[in-house]
Amino acid sequence: MNRTKRPAIESFQFRDLHPLLLLGTASDRYAGWIGQIYTRERYGKNISRRTKKVGETSFVEEVLPVSSVGEYFEHFRTLELDFTFYTPLVDGNGKPTRVFHLLHTYCRHVGDRDRLVLKAPQTVFAKKRFRQGRYTDNDQYLNAEIFLRQFYEPAVEVLGHHLDAIVFEQEYQKKSGRTSAQDAAEELDAFFKAVPTDTRYHVELRTQALLTAPVFNVLKQHGVGQVLSHWTWLPSLSKQFSLSGNRFLNRDTGIIRLMTPRGVRYEDAYARAHPFRAGVSGMQTPGMIENTVEIVRKAIEEGIRIHVIVNNRAGGNAPLLARQIAHRFVTPSCGNG
Repeated sequence: MNRTKRPAIESFQFRDLHPLLLLGTASDRYAGWIGQIYTRERYGKNISRRTKKVGETSFVEEVLPVSSVGEYFEHFRTLELDFTFYTPLVDGNGKPTRVFHLLHTYCRHVGDRDRLVLKAPQTVFAKKRFRQGRYTDNDQYLNAEIFLRQFYEPAVEVLGHHLDAIVFEQEYQKKSGRTSAQDAAEELDAFFKAVPTDTRYHVELRTQALLTAPVFNVLKQHGVGQVLSHWTWLPSLSKQFSLSGNRFLNRDTGIIRLMTPRGVRYEDAYARAHPFRAGVSGMQTPGMIENTVEIVRKAIEEGIRIHVIVNNRAGGNAPLLARQIAHRFVTPSCGNG
């Protein structure tokens, strides 16, 4: 690895780490990143505020305009957008939603070499939905027609070659209502047979009991990637990777998502990280950075492009975590001399 990249890394310049490594963040536009990713001269006076309720607490988030994504991509090669997880791009009547228009606005500010990771709607991939204060069965689960018409077709139309990956995130399933691994494998097999063949699909299962051979075999058969997610109730990244035989099930692209410290709930991670301006002492899970870089190096050895998506909630401030990853990546490992 090239140590001459270190001055650029200190300035949060991550675009040229390696042709196969796409380092980026989960969402953007955080005013807390001014001075790191965004310049105060451009955006210091163009901050809006919104209230977000997390658990029982309300937080004020300071956000920049969508046009700031142009400056974001001066530092990163990839960006994960998650607002498509909550609302489809097109409603049941075929009418574009506000999320469709937001995505279209993003696209106007994205350069030719910039790439986006998009989350598929929870409408399609959540077994249960939280409604009116409780979780209920989702009757639209794995509905291929909804996926196609309300998400896939408009996403491809709007983003074109900028769309580099689609993440299907499934919520944690409690043991009492959990699907068996065999049943899950059969459900996924039927779904991926019904949707258009595409090399950009990646599945994130947040239930360790489903990370089994039957499920992995189905994903591999369809060329669907296993998202390695550093998340509350999942084992370490290296353990998740080992469960699939240390294989990249999608032979083109891999995805690592650093979401929350292990053992820390979303609400607690958010509260500790907010307002996302700096790293939080003691928050980051030991070994997370090392595991990430180890898997990145294996992907590169196998000629696989790999996205590493970093969330503020994994340690307080995503750009600082990305800088740790970048420094570790350019530092020669023992095996590389």
